[in-house]
Amino acid sequence: MKAIVYTKYGPPDVLKLEEIQKPTPRDDEVLIRIDATTVTAADYRIRGFNVSIGFWLPARIAFGLIRPKRTILGAELAGEIEAVGKDVKLLKEGDQVFGYDGSGFGGYAEYVCRSEEGAIALKPANMTYEEAATVAHGGLSALFFLRDKGKIQSGQKVLIYGASGAVGTAAVQLARYYGAEVTGVCSTTNLELVRSLGADSVIDYTKEDFTNSGETYDIIFDTVGKTSFSRCKNSLKQKGVYLLTVFDIPQIVQMLWTSMTGRKKVICAIATERKEDLIFLKELAEAGKIRSVIDKRYPFEQIVDAHTYAEKGHKKGNVVITIDHT
Repeated sequence: MKAIVYTKYGPPDVLKLEEIQKPTPRDDEVLIRIDATTVTAADYRIRGFNVSIGFWLPARIAFGLIRPKRTILGAELAGEIEAVGKDVKLLKEGDQVFGYDGSGFGGYAEYVCRSEEGAIALKPANMTYEEAATVAHGGLSALFFLRDKGKIQSGQKVLIYGASGAVGTAAVQLARYYGAEVTGVCSTTNLELVRSLGADSVIDYTKEDFTNSGETYDIIFDTVGKTSFSRCKNSLKQKGVYLLTVFDIPQIVQMLWTSMTGRKKVICAIATERKEDLIFLKELAEAGKIRSVIDKRYPFEQIVDAHTYAEKGHKKGNVVITIDHT
């Protein structure tokens, strides 16, 4: 089978198209023929090893001290189950599925094996493979931070910083679903997109600093790591929560300190990947509560161009990679 392989950390051109052996599912696994995958921040950060100083050594130990342990990236995927192991109970051959694996990766290939107990579920019936492939990363991250960590409630005021990215577009839609009053912060070209996703108001960060507006929020969710607690503190209500997906040691110290001393909290964490949450996102998609946002599509053979574009940090929603098996 064809796969995109990288054997050293570096720029996008370390990614090479190669022929490798097609995997065989274990007893508890399914073999998925992948039709679409994406370029997530995790993919290009691990490829280039763009990791903060505080986590450099632990990350090197986890992903490969000298060279990558796992040579095929691709955290998100959507495709069809071609074969199942003898102990698989929930899925069957021919099922159309989508899923996410931010530690094992493997999506940059024509086929991959995944445990049926992992973050894999039947894809939304009203979505194409390309659309379904974009749901997991942003949706699971936004759900984890807003619902599980931020304890979002109807009527709260929520600000999403980086509202036009993969996590941001999902966060705007989920915050709206939970009944919050949503403010999205993005660049000029993305204002209408964020508004169309359900944001009650939008702020162009190139023209206005939301911390100077006098508005206060129950939740400030920075999806891109471009703000700081000291800057946002006065924009939080009493008992307000500042959520971070991108963080380093100083932010962890702030989180521990505010948990003991302050009424306003800093929360930073790594999102979990749970099957039940993926099924929940599927149901929301089928009910029309969330939709896919795709910026660009690239064929499998143009993976280097896709990474180059995504890594610039200006994508609207998601960058999709399509795999043509014909």
